[in-house]
Amino acid sequence: MPTLDQTIDEILKLAANSFNVPREQLAADDDFFQKLNINSLQALELLTRLENHFTVELPDYEFQGVTSFRGLAERIQARL
Repeated sequence: MPTLDQTIDEILKLAANSFNVPREQLAADDDFFQKLNINSLQALELLTRLENHFTVELPDYEFQGVTSFRGLAERIQARL
């Protein structure tokens, strides 16, 4: 199982590639809505990509109130 830091790094790479943002501009504690300049529909697209990448199923209710990349990683780690 990957470490939390490895999961965060994978999420940051995936987000950077998906939304054409330089990876160097993203940090674990950034608000992904602001940093990626995305809306809630795009956030759901990101969640779907993360589910596919990590081969986990993540209920939407687990992500209510989660806005940081670290928060996403913590939820994913709980499912690995």
